Amino acid sequence: MCELYSKQDTLALRRKHIAPSCKVFFAADPIKIVRAQGQYMFDEKGEQYLDCINNVAHVGHCHPEVVKAAQKQMGLLNTNSRFLHDNIVEYAKRLSATLPDKLSVCYFTNSGSEANDLALRLARQFRGHQDVITLDHAYHGHLSSLIEISPYKFQKGKDVKKEFVHVAPAPDTYRGKYREDHTDPASAYADEVKKIIDEAHNSGRKIAAFIAESMQSCGGQIIPPAGYFQKVAEYVHRAGGVFIADEVQVGFGRVGTHFWSFQMFGEDFVPDIVTMGKPMGNGHPVACVVTTKEIAEAFSSSGMEYFNTYGGNPVSSAVGLAVLDVIENEDLQGNATRVGNYLTKLLNKQKAKHTLIGDIRGVGLFIGIDLVKDHQERTPATAEAQHIIYKMKEKLVLLSADGPHRNVLKIKPPMCFTEEDAKFMVDQLDEILTGLEEAFGAKTESVISENTPCRTKMPEEAHSELLSDGSPDPKENPSRKRNGLCTDKHSLLSKRLKT
Repeated sequence: MCELYSKQDTLALRRKHIAPSCKVFFAADPIKIVRAQGQYMFDEKGEQYLDCINNVAHVGHCHPEVVKAAQKQMGLLNTNSRFLHDNIVEYAKRLSATLPDKLSVCYFTNSGSEANDLALRLARQFRGHQDVITLDHAYHGHLSSLIEISPYKFQKGKDVKKEFVHVAPAPDTYRGKYREDHTDPASAYADEVKKIIDEAHNSGRKIAAFIAESMQSCGGQIIPPAGYFQKVAEYVHRAGGVFIADEVQVGFGRVGTHFWSFQMFGEDFVPDIVTMGKPMGNGHPVACVVTTKEIAEAFSSSGMEYFNTYGGNPVSSAVGLAVLDVIENEDLQGNATRVGNYLTKLLNKQKAKHTLIGDIRGVGLFIGIDLVKDHQERTPATAEAQHIIYKMKEKLVLLSADGPHRNVLKIKPPMCFTEEDAKFMVDQLDEILTGLEEAFGAKTESVISENTPCRTKMPEEAHSELLSDGSPDPKENPSRKRNGLCTDKHSLLSKRLKT
């Protein structure tokens, strides 16, 4: 594979010309990727990595049908969407057919951030309200309007929560306020939203929208309890607001049983606005907002024209149509169910074997592994998670860790992921977890239940290494290890990977 620069030169140029806040995966030891195919990525040396990170390459990296569609349309025409063209209307028709009937009007954009920003504009114009309710640990995009409603971001920076933003507890039944032993966690979490609405009204404020990912991704692969969204929608509608379902990371059949993640919560729940992005173009920048005629007409009545130069252009629409074709023709939705169920079964066996695994949760090919230092307290195993993703990289498997404590291993691979891939990934994880637990003198007997106090014991020296949050020493020799752990105080183990 031809390269412009050596890896060292590429790193040096990146440090010089790319903004320092633009992070790379595995920052302490980044991979230089030069090509990819299907569920595999290849570095400059030809080493093959199993990609468990890329929900963007939805139908597989460089899928030939998607590439062909892009090349064909690019050779014919690409122009802005103010010219009449068949591709954009055909794509809008096909997308609408996957959604409930009332969701039939499309606005095309270039990214999930643009889509969510436009969704907020639609919601605020609809009733003239301004306030937004968001979930704790949520992330909805990088625009200023979205950082304001993304606690995942603004809680880590110097920004303060704006008065028009209200943060509801994430409906996390594993480590949230209301857990799996609660008699009705859905109602309890929904009542928290109702309290926010009541308090806002008492202060003279009005709710424009409630926004949530159908399943939280950056928040730690959180699956809301059944009935939660229905109750929230009821409270929000009663307050004159709209419900925005953010499907940017979890749509297009990833859950397997349904095309859109919000659909798995029941036919009696239909959002007012749905946003979508990442997987739409399989790596090509295309995104969309789909809403009702009523909301679209209210937006149009403002007198301000909505125009997006590249949104829905002929090439983007051709790519989007090709992605829909591949999902259907290769039964990738069915594959997500089959492989996802198999992978979840394998992971639950690992949970019974390894004390570091506190919870396995997910649907289809959207799965989280919540790592804990003990099962009773559910103390997040943050440093261990960072260590694991680096060790998995050494074993040619790409994973990331996220969640408010960065202790949840995220599995969201291309949809062509196979049972063989799942088995390979879990085998590598098993080996790493075994090594970690042996290094710390952990008990490896089967965990009988969530309430069994199976604590991971570790020597004081190792414990202090794990808790260290220093940056890795650039002079560190990666081969200096003991029992699989870096002995340097500023080890890769303790480096927090920003994903």
